[in-house]
Order: sequence, then structure tokens, then C-alpha cells
Amino acid sequence: MFDSPADVTERLAAVDYLSDDAISTSVFLAAALGKPLLVEGPAGVGKTQLAKAVAQATGSDLVRLQCYEGLDEARALYEWNYKKQLLRIQATSADDDIFGEEFLLERPLLKAIRAESPTVLLIDEMDKADIEVEGLLLELLSDFQVTIPELGTIVARRRPYVVLTSNATRELSEALKRRCLYLHIEYPTPERERDIVLAQVPTIRADLAEQLARTVATLRSLELKKAPSVAETVDWANTLLALGRDDLDEATVAGTLGVVLKHSSDQERAVKQLGLPSA
Repeated sequence: MFDSPADVTERLAAVDYLSDDAISTSVFLAAALGKPLLVEGPAGVGKTQLAKAVAQATGSDLVRLQCYEGLDEARALYEWNYKKQLLRIQATSADDDIFGEEFLLERPLLKAIRAESPTVLLIDEMDKADIEVEGLLLELLSDFQVTIPELGTIVARRRPYVVLTSNATRELSEALKRRCLYLHIEYPTPERERDIVLAQVPTIRADLAEQLARTVATLRSLELKKAPSVAETVDWANTLLALGRDDLDEATVAGTLGVVLKHSSDQERAVKQLGLPSA
């Protein structure tokens, strides 16, 4: 998949994802060792985007399992088409096999296991799922296979590249962590965030991208309910271009805070602590 960490850096940059040594090394090793990559860090640092970029850089299909409270096997792995089974029973006899392939509904995990082409499986926001879902993943992440009682064990035709993300709102189990390589991503430095903005918004001036990155870093240093994400920094850059602003002065910051701060209490804190004019 990748020849080296340097190859990772180059190919991710080609799809506008600016990596660093730690990220590139982890992405390379996950591919070389055939192990899932657990990426942890605060919301908005580019964890999900990393999986998308790996898929894009390698020409792989992306299969995404979005985790949430209450996610179960039927939504994550597979379920049976009960309506179709019932119709078959009514049309023929109860002795017919109603647990064959034609009645099986693939969900993301099974879809990734059975994929014929190169696939990146993104298990997004793992920490939002109930701990029972972690148990469901152990067989898949250990042996890249799943067991369906009616059909037997299904072994991966081609191992997917697996990325799990977590915002660390709860501690994941040690059993799950043992099966993964671990990468922690923090918010980028202002210099790296400036480069990300320039890559994502190539028409913006370098000095304005620098202003944006440093202003966002200052906002993140405040005690906010929700710190600005990297994606919101890029949105801010596009906002300034749309408004025709070529300088991030205090009035512009105050007037466009809603692009990066989505809670009124955060906006009030920023205005007060940074001495901004009221919008």
C-alpha cells in the first residue's frame, strides 16, 4: 500500500492532507503490519479526514461505520431481511432455507470483510458506541473474520485497512487497544495549520492564512465549550474570501466568529477576553 513513511507523506499531500512524521509512520506501519490503527484526539483535529485521505491516496473504497449510543450488531455487522423471509415462507413452505445469501443484509463491517477491491474501513467515533460493540469487533480486528451462526465463519477476501477514531470521551477497552496501533493527534501548530489552510484554500494569501492560524490558536487557548476544529479554520478562510476581506482585524473577527465558535457562551468569552468589538 505504501513504500515508506515518506511515501505516506507525499501521497497524502497529493490529496491535500498534510501529515507529520508521527502520522505518516503510524499510517505506514498499520499497512505494513496489517493492524488496525486507532486514532485518538479531540474533536476536529482531522482523524476522520485521515481515513478518507488514505482511501483517496490509495484508490481504495471507503466503508464507514458511524458509531453512536445504541448501535447494535444489526446496524454494524448484518441482519436478515425478515420481510423477504416471511414472504418466502408464505409463498412456499417453512422447510425452505430462509437464511441464505439472498436474505442477508450487509452492514458496514460485513461489507468491508467481503470486499473484493482495496478497502479502508473507518469505524468512526468508537467512544460513542456501547462497550458491547467493542466485543463485536474483537474477532474482526484479530482475525479479519466474522461468524454468522446460520452461514458459518466468513474470512476476509482481502483485508481492509482499518482506522478507528475516538474523541476519548470514554476509555476504550484494553482488549480492543491490544489489537491496534495507537496514534494520538492534537490540534496542529499554527505553522502547520497555516499550511493546511493554504493547501485547502489555495487562493488565500499566505499572510492571511498565517493570521487565521494564529487567531484560531489564541481562541483554542481560552476555556471554551467547543474549541474550533481544523475544518472550521478552513471554513473561516473561505468566509473571508467570500466577504472580500484581506485582513483579519478585530471587527472582522468579531463579525465572523460564528464560523468557528458555535456556542454563544464561547463567543461572549472570546469577545470579552480578546477585547473584540461587539458584532
